[in-house]
Amino acid sequence: MSDSSSAATLRRLATAARRERVGWGRGVSTLTRITGIALQTPWQAAIAIVSTLVAAVLQLLIPVLLGRAVDQTQVVVGSGSGAEAAQAALLTTAMLLLACSVFRGIFTTLQNYYSESVGHNVGYSIRLAYYRKIQNLSFSFHDRVHSGDLITLGMLDLEGVRMFFSTGLVRLVLLSILIGIGGYLLLTTDLVLGLVALSFVPFVAWRSSVAQLRLRATWLELQERLSVLSRVMEENLAGIRVVRAFAARAHELGKFATASTSALELAFARVGIRVRNTSAMTLSFFMAMGLVLWVGGTKVIAGEISVGTLTSFLTFMTILQMPVRQLGMLVNSFARASTCGDRIFTLLDLEVSVEDAPDAKPLELTEGTLRFDGVDFSYPETVDRQTLRGITFEARRGETVGIVGPPGSGKSTIAHLVPRFYDVTGGSISLDGQDIRSVTLRSLRTSVAVVQQDVFLFTTSIENNVAYGDPWAKEPRIERASDSAQLHRYIMGLPAGYQTVVGERGSSLSGGQRQRLSIARTLLLKPAVLIFDDSTAALDAHTEQRIRTAMQRQANERVTIIIAHRLSSLMHADQILFLEGGVVVERGTHEELLELGGRYRALYDLQVRPGEDADVEVAV
Repeated sequence: MSDSSSAATLRRLATAARRERVGWGRGVSTLTRITGIALQTPWQAAIAIVSTLVAAVLQLLIPVLLGRAVDQTQVVVGSGSGAEAAQAALLTTAMLLLACSVFRGIFTTLQNYYSESVGHNVGYSIRLAYYRKIQNLSFSFHDRVHSGDLITLGMLDLEGVRMFFSTGLVRLVLLSILIGIGGYLLLTTDLVLGLVALSFVPFVAWRSSVAQLRLRATWLELQERLSVLSRVMEENLAGIRVVRAFAARAHELGKFATASTSALELAFARVGIRVRNTSAMTLSFFMAMGLVLWVGGTKVIAGEISVGTLTSFLTFMTILQMPVRQLGMLVNSFARASTCGDRIFTLLDLEVSVEDAPDAKPLELTEGTLRFDGVDFSYPETVDRQTLRGITFEARRGETVGIVGPPGSGKSTIAHLVPRFYDVTGGSISLDGQDIRSVTLRSLRTSVAVVQQDVFLFTTSIENNVAYGDPWAKEPRIERASDSAQLHRYIMGLPAGYQTVVGERGSSLSGGQRQRLSIARTLLLKPAVLIFDDSTAALDAHTEQRIRTAMQRQANERVTIIIAHRLSSLMHADQILFLEGGVVVERGTHEELLELGGRYRALYDLQVRPGEDADVEVAV
């Protein structure tokens, strides 16, 4: 499956969130895969399983020893000459009971510790694989998947997978021994009394399983509602300035209250399911215990069994009560792990649409010539409509290409194709005659840099933001890049200089300052191809002119592509392409396009002539 079909993938992931379970075959495959990851720490898994076996056997010995102690106590009370021997036997049984309880506690501790350890190792392995996959997936995937959904998937679903070893596999071993061997001991001791003692098991197992499956279904729904809630909060916090600017506080509070109320109502429904079923299971258990006391008491009076045997039955029932209830939790654990694992593995198994070819080699630059040769491109969701058609141009080192056109004409798409954020669907793009699909992505993206219009800054120092592409860059390089971006003087005027920490997403900087910092971050890398994707839109004309002048000192070292709506940003270009509908409809220098009198001239008159008229009016 390719990440270009990520929209369908996301819909499938969301649909899976509403299902109670996946298909049997796929569920078994998912659980087997989780088990395989758990067994990557074999010693810890082995200690957890062995400790579970020993703890379960020791727990089953407790009712036997307790019944023996009761019988020995009766012997001591009712005997005369043999009292000392009976007391010694009672003391031995008591010491065995104490030792059994102590060792059971020790092995239970080992079971809990190592099963949790295995679970955390599973979570660690899947978390790294998940994050690595998200980093590798192409732009076509991230264009369509909401970040809030990915965060939910990587936290709540991963938790369901992580807990499978301790709440699923280990619990399966524990319950199999306790219920299987415990039931066998009861039935072989006294068949009638054993059947009465186990009479609560079918009902409790049924109610527990039904309750847990219903809780599981509602938990998935609650998870989805909490995801909506977190999405509302995330968007509100990211756009808090827009909210304040438009006095939309009441509207946002209403949205959050609606989402929160929806989650609260479902949480209350879950509490109701849990309380009703717990009460029913507790009632059935005590009814069964009452029957055991009545039937067993009758047998004791008739001399068919001893008081110690009856005590053993009651103790067995008390021990079996919790394992039987946990059958539902066991079913829930398997269902949750299969569902959550299915969603996570679906993402992990996605094929990356843009990746290195098997025989990819590092890019070797000589002349630094960029060439588009009949390039066609369609976005995955609009394969029936071409965004670019037959784009052909060439730019040599030291040359500047300007690209202009109306919105939706494909300008930014060209910027995204050069570093292979997407792959062309027709034609080819080459650097020094090397098809960019045949070279490694790392070498290509080291040589091609795009300054985006939408600037993202990390919550760290200005120095770290500028040096993000090369964290080992020396201070002089950082300062030169910032100076070329006309940002150095502003930074030196700050109290902490380059160590000043910018706010979240660079909120402490103005729009123009953020764009200049982004330009500095790109200039630091000294790329062979530098692309400005309308990245000076927030700058005033004077600052833009100074940045352009500073960059022209190094312009002979690279190909420069400038995408802009403002013609003053690209009038100096060696070649200007006018795009419309994904096709180059005009090309030439600024003067040639003006003489052509076509679309470029019309845009020039619209942008420049009104300003000239205003200047004349002011002069007059």
